[in-house]
Amino acid sequence: MTSTSSSAPPRRGFAKLGPAFITAALVFGPGSITTASSMGADFAYDLVWVPVIATVLMLCFVDLCVRIGLSTDSGPIGTISKRFTRVAGVLVGLGAFAVTASFQAGNSAGTGAAMSVLFGGDSTLFAILFTLVALGFVWLPSFYRQLERVMVVIILALVVIFVLTMVVARPDFGQVVAGLVPSFPSGSAALVVGAAATTFSVVGALYQIQLVREKGWTAADYRTARKDAVTGTLILGGLSFVIMVAAAAVLNPRGASVQSPADMAAILEPAIGGWASTLFALGLWAAAFSSLIGNSTIGGGMLAGALNIEEGGLSSRKVKLCITAVIVLGGVVATIFGGLPVQLIITAQAVTIFVVPAIGVLLVWLGRVPERGALKLPTAQFVLAIAGVLFLILLAINYLRNLL
Repeated sequence: MTSTSSSAPPRRGFAKLGPAFITAALVFGPGSITTASSMGADFAYDLVWVPVIATVLMLCFVDLCVRIGLSTDSGPIGTISKRFTRVAGVLVGLGAFAVTASFQAGNSAGTGAAMSVLFGGDSTLFAILFTLVALGFVWLPSFYRQLERVMVVIILALVVIFVLTMVVARPDFGQVVAGLVPSFPSGSAALVVGAAATTFSVVGALYQIQLVREKGWTAADYRTARKDAVTGTLILGGLSFVIMVAAAAVLNPRGASVQSPADMAAILEPAIGGWASTLFALGLWAAAFSSLIGNSTIGGGMLAGALNIEEGGLSSRKVKLCITAVIVLGGVVATIFGGLPVQLIITAQAVTIFVVPAIGVLLVWLGRVPERGALKLPTAQFVLAIAGVLFLILLAINYLRNLL
């Protein structure tokens, strides 16, 4: 694709941020809230280690993909195709598309469920409404710039809502520290895999290659891009962490399980009492709508890459048509379910664990090839990236073993 000119006037402070905030917003959706809430409600503080480790690994892979994006002249699928053949590029594109498509129904349904809590009425109709709004958003001029602005605002709003929730819930910080020691309580396999897939999103990291190119950054902007990557990723992991801890403090002592948005809203009751359902619905809507647009942007971009029409990036009509297809697909499935399919969301997240290790291997390889130049992945980070791939493989094996 043709990147934005890097001759634009320099920008300072938060004006420089953007790509990793988009990644955080598109990765953190209703599935993230559902999974984190379920982990805290069902297993108290025992699984606190999961978002912590997942965040460290995500930091590694987002930085890896920033390095690739700043030192390539193609989009993510084009870069993979040039190095590993067109067949590999197509398989990665279709695999990444399948991963994002598996989440899209939950994003559409989440917007409807949130609005139904706020205003009553049929959640399916709200889901259809916001699916149409998302479609209109995709076709706005300067799509990337508008996407960046919306995602930064939404993700910062989510931080305020859920950090306040955790503080007021008064968790047992001694138990939080004890939960940093990895363990797999009986029956936790699907949730652990789902939570890892939510925070440590290799597909989300992969799309960072495209996002830094949309930003117009070059190798000279690496420090700025790295700052953005670290900030966005820490926010992503931090949100899952605080929701899980709050759920452990509020829901677990009650023996409550998470089956609906109303169950999750109870996490906020210690903070704001009767306003809990309203504020939670706003948070759920923000997470769902940001992912509704952002997740489809990844899926559509990857599909365009597989079809060899990713040239032009987010300004391309062909790419926008692919994004539109993902949004419509999610809207149709959400309409069929007619609500927020909690079990479907958790299952979809777990399924992705079988696709992403292969993508992770290719990314690690790309990080060490001569084309990276001065941005070649350092040895210590290379070792951590390999550990990340092994972590994903172990999670997949553990999940499969529990199914048999």
